[in-house]
Amino acid sequence: MKLRDQFRFVRQNMKKNKTRVFMTILATAMGCAFLIVLASVGFGLQKSVVKEMLEQRIVTQIDVHGKEVKDGGFRPINIKDIQVLEKVGKVKAVTRKIMLQQESTYKIGNYQEGAETYVSHFPSEVKAGFELSEGRLPKTENEVVVGYDFPLNLGTTDEVEDLYDNKGHVKKKYRYPENLIDKKLDLTVKQLKNGKHVEKKLQLTVVGIGKKPTREWMQDRSVFISDQVLKEIESFTGTPNGAILGPDEPQQQNPETNERIYDEVKIYAKNMEAVQGIVDQLKDKNYATYSVVNELKEINMVFTIAKAGLIFIGTIAILIASIGIYNTMTMAVTERAPEIGIMKAIGANPKTIKRIFLLESSYIGLIGAVIGTIVSYGISYAVNFSIPLIIKQAFGEEMPAGLTFSDIPLILPIICIVICYVVTIISGYRPAQRAVKVDVLKALRREV
Repeated sequence: MKLRDQFRFVRQNMKKNKTRVFMTILATAMGCAFLIVLASVGFGLQKSVVKEMLEQRIVTQIDVHGKEVKDGGFRPINIKDIQVLEKVGKVKAVTRKIMLQQESTYKIGNYQEGAETYVSHFPSEVKAGFELSEGRLPKTENEVVVGYDFPLNLGTTDEVEDLYDNKGHVKKKYRYPENLIDKKLDLTVKQLKNGKHVEKKLQLTVVGIGKKPTREWMQDRSVFISDQVLKEIESFTGTPNGAILGPDEPQQQNPETNERIYDEVKIYAKNMEAVQGIVDQLKDKNYATYSVVNELKEINMVFTIAKAGLIFIGTIAILIASIGIYNTMTMAVTERAPEIGIMKAIGANPKTIKRIFLLESSYIGLIGAVIGTIVSYGISYAVNFSIPLIIKQAFGEEMPAGLTFSDIPLILPIICIVICYVVTIISGYRPAQRAVKVDVLKALRREV
């Protein structure tokens, strides 16, 4: 008997018992839908967590915190280390910053703002993707670039109530009204002399404003000064990076070489695939690093275990449905005993008879799996739409923006169909074996 004829024979037999076959397919579809929807929660939450991480951090970024020394401690990164880091393969840029070690106050007319002040290496920053919303990069030592939110927080020195808006910026009516480009800011720095604070003002010109941060809740109020300005501040304070020492604190010094040490060093890989290789090379060179890729590995491992557990639980539902398939196929063998007897009497191969019943059980399982997959997509959409509304109505809280509660990647239906197919083959194997063993004479007398 040809395979095409076997399929035709299977479909004819299924039509004879439409109700029983329908209920069996329905049970299988419910089991598959349960498995997919249950596992989709793990996939959905993983997608949301990973997306949140990648939006907050640049995935090609590697933070370098220091280098391990012989005694087991770590020393800060210096210019020699920067040169080593820049020579590592597949490195796009190495950015470095030095932070002014005192509170910085900037003033223009009747407006002022406190901000963090850095010395930054702009050529490497540009390679890493630094952009301006307006203006240009500094060309002379007294020119500075400010963060995007700096102009939005340059507020009046007058005492006013309710100075800030709901976004954490100074309200427009209290804010410096003009464009800051080419305007001169006074930076006030201090030192402690004879127990008293002595101030010095440095006049700086704003030539550029940084690009808006990618996240709404982030604020960039930094000011980037030149290394020459930092040296002028150090000359005034007598301390590295302009630190203010207490009356009893000893004078701080840089290392013997009097070289610069950096407070913040970041490496940017050419692509995400290169990150792990760079991290491994830096580890061999005794550098302490952190990358979001390391964190992603741990999170993915946790979610992989969770998804495997959910798939295992969902498989139980398919196993329960397999009982129905076994029962359906057992009854089919009993009812078709005369047909089996006739097939054997005319010389049908036992393997052909077994294949027919295995085809029927597979047919039922695969139809149920396909229907269950289609239904699960509908349930997943409904869950993602309704859960935020239910939580808002029941608990009065908003779900985090972009949270995906259920997500069904292509691999999940494939896993479900494979599991369902294996289970249905196992369920139909015993009845198929029984069909092969049917006695011809008894079968023709309608007895099994």
